[in-house]
Order: sequence, then C-alpha cells, then structure tokens
Amino acid sequence: MRHIPFFRWVLTVGVTLFACSAGLYAMESDAEQPATRQIDLAVVHEKADGTCRVRWSDPYEKKTREGPYHCDPGRSDSLKAPNYGDSRGYGWESGFMYTEGPDRGDLYDVEAPVEEDLSTSDTLLLLGVLLILTGLVGGNLRALPRVLGVEARLVRRAVRLAEAAGWASEDHARAVDAVRDAERQGELGAAPDPELVRALWVLREAGPQAHEAAAIARDLADRLRPLLEEAAPAAGLRARLQAGPAARADAEAAVGELRRLLADAERQGLRERFAQTSVDLLRGQDADRAALAAGADFERDPEEYRRLLEDLVPLEPAARPAPPRRRRWRR
Repeated sequence: MRHIPFFRWVLTVGVTLFACSAGLYAMESDAEQPATRQIDLAVVHEKADGTCRVRWSDPYEKKTREGPYHCDPGRSDSLKAPNYGDSRGYGWESGFMYTEGPDRGDLYDVEAPVEEDLSTSDTLLLLGVLLILTGLVGGNLRALPRVLGVEARLVRRAVRLAEAAGWASEDHARAVDAVRDAERQGELGAAPDPELVRALWVLREAGPQAHEAAAIARDLADRLRPLLEEAAPAAGLRARLQAGPAARADAEAAVGELRRLLADAERQGLRERFAQTSVDLLRGQDADRAALAAGADFERDPEEYRRLLEDLVPLEPAARPAPPRRRRWRR
C-alpha cells in the first residue's frame, strides 16, 4: 500500500496559515489611539477599590457632565476627599476626554473592560498553530512504530523464514548427495548395499513433497537473500541512523517486498512445511534404527527403491544454497 503523507500535508497547511497570519499582521497598521486630551475631574464619590463617580466640563456640549470612572486608588490622599481643598468636598483626578468621533466629549476610561472580536489574522494564527501541532504530533506518532522496531521485527521474521528455507533446501541436498555417494560404493543388486538402501529410505519416507518443498525453499531463499541485504538499515535504530537517504529508501522498498513475501508464506504455511521437511530428512541420523527400517521396507518393495535411484543418480549434484547468516541481522 502506498504511503500517504497525510500529516505532512497537515503541517504544510498549518505553516501556510501561520505565514498568512503574519502577513496580515504586517499589513495591518497599528490600531490608532483615540484622539483625546487630558482634563481635570472632580471626584464626587469614591470607593476604596478606585470605583468612583466624577464630574467634568464638556466643552462640546457646553455643560457639566457626570458619570462612572475608574480612579487611581493609589494616588495621594491629599487628592481625595475630604483632604483635597475643594469647597464642595470633592476629590481630584485626572482623565482623558475624546476629542473626535461620535464619542466626543465622553471620558476615555483605560480601566474599563473592552470586548474585542477575533480578527482574520488572529483566526488564521489559531488555525495555523493547531494544524502545525497536529502535523508534528501525528507525524511523529505515525513514524514512532517504525523507529521503535516494527520493521525490525518484520526483518527478523524474514530472516527466520529464510533460515528455515535454507535448512530445508540444504537437508534435501544432503540427502540426495548421500544417495549418490552410496551409489558409487554399492548397488541394489542381489546383495543391496545397506548404506545405499538407508539413504534411499530417507528420501522415500520424506516423500515427493520433500522434493517439492526443497525446490520452493531454494527459490524463496534466493529471493529473500538480496532483499535482506537491502533491508539491513531497517533491522535496528542504530543501522537506520547510520544509513544514508538512498539506503533508507532502498530499505523501505525491500521491507515492502519482504512484507508481501511473508504474507504469502504465512498463507501457505511455508515455514512449518520447511521445518517438517527438515525433520523428515533427518530421520536417518540414527544409523542402526534407520538401517533396520530401511532393510525391511526394501524387502517389501525393492522396485520402488530402484526407480527412486534411477531418478536421482543421473541428476547433477544438488545445489547447496548457503544458509543465511543469522547473526548479522541481530540488533
């Protein structure tokens, strides 16, 4: 299945939105401060927290106005009533009055809460940061299994399969060579050579399925060997970090092919089949017991032994694929 860089695209979109937000901030002029001028305020009433009610002269409407305000509670006590020398018993505060716009004549209260809507640049900034975080976290979580060894476990499974295939092919080649070596020393005449009979008995007991399994094992081992060489950088974190970009790309492709071969092998039960073939071909290791069983079986069907010998002797020496070097793939 082709890898889709989803989180990479999410990260790209996030960076793009972030850049657009920065551009809008740069294009927007700084918010202009309202046009005001400083005036004197008479503090009619004041609380300890600075909440107060003040009066001031509005030159635009030409009248005295009164309204709430946020006085500075930390100003000198001499400016507060009744210490301030106002005949009316008021305190004093300084403030700013709008000189332009529809609010002309009103007080500009810097302490009053202001509700501001999110601008376009703010919205783009929030979305950009969210997408950038999603892309970074999601991309790293997606890559984490590969770094922590999912591919390494797959390579080790492929190595074990290649070993099983190599041993099955080697055991079959050894059994065939044993027949040929014994045939040079004896024959299946009136007094058949016991060693030749025993060597043939091993192949006869293993059956034609052993020959088929060995052929499949040789083909599979030949296909796995170069793939395992290319997949070496995926066998561990250290190997991955030491490999170059080209080697890592080749390793990814090799791992994909190994995954397909492993799926096929598991579906066909090849690893168990190779193991059983090796077990069947190793039955002749107990020479005494194998000789007795082979002699009794030969007496029952000597012609079958002769046909088997005729099928094997004309053939060239069986190929002996080198077993995979398992130690190389250990982490």
